[in-house]
Amino acid sequence: MSPETSLRTRAGEWVESKPIQHLIIGLILLNAVSLGMATSDALEAQYGRWLSLVDTVVLAVFVIEIGVKLFAFRGHFFRSAWNVFDFLIVAIALVPTSGPLEVLRVLRILRVLRLISLVPQLRVVAEALLGAIPGIVSVAGLMSIIFYIFSVMATELFGDAHPQWFGSLGDSMYTLFQVMTLESWSMGIVRPVMETHAYAWAFFIPFILIATFTMLNLFIAIIVDAMQSVQASKLEQDKEAIEEVVHGEHQQLSEEIRGLKQDIDELKFLLRKNAGPD
Repeated sequence: MSPETSLRTRAGEWVESKPIQHLIIGLILLNAVSLGMATSDALEAQYGRWLSLVDTVVLAVFVIEIGVKLFAFRGHFFRSAWNVFDFLIVAIALVPTSGPLEVLRVLRILRVLRLISLVPQLRVVAEALLGAIPGIVSVAGLMSIIFYIFSVMATELFGDAHPQWFGSLGDSMYTLFQVMTLESWSMGIVRPVMETHAYAWAFFIPFILIATFTMLNLFIAIIVDAMQSVQASKLEQDKEAIEEVVHGEHQQLSEEIRGLKQDIDELKFLLRKNAGPD
């Protein structure tokens, strides 16, 4: 192994060691607190200099960490989606925030998202959510169809008497979204509508049963199923890794036993040779 390769290997092991990872997590939490404090005018006026110093130091450490990883892993660094995620988060923080780009200062809080890539439990949840996206999109499409149908019906049924809620298709969709969340749906919307349309309950109750209790539970089911799939996949990967290690150790032990047997056979041959004829 060349000195450069050895240095890259040691750098990679160092930057991914538990103490360094714990240090990075601690700095992320510290930076999250400092950015939260900076939103207070009183705290900013009193500790603004220190908050700015913390922000600069933390960003510098993040840049050094990414630099070490790029040196250690080179092109392999970008083969990991989580490494690319960390790289983009740090790169966004390096964008100048003066002049017209000052609005980008608010993006500094995105550094807290790096906790997802560093904490295994959060990473599992994030991977499950990403894996659930196709199912969520399908359910969202079905839900949009249901919303559209009920919105057209509500506009036709209640639009003339209650234009503030159902005067247009957009108003009806927003009102039904409020009803779906169960926020003031009964006393705030349904009962006033029932004063002019006594049968309104026959419209809203099926909508709530379908949109709130059925469709939203489908979202939960899809996410739970995705999390179970991710965990099962990780268990399978761990099992394969353990089997690979055991297989490697078994081969090494077999080779050592064969070598030991050869040594014993050679020793027996030498003993017989040195003993000579009786």
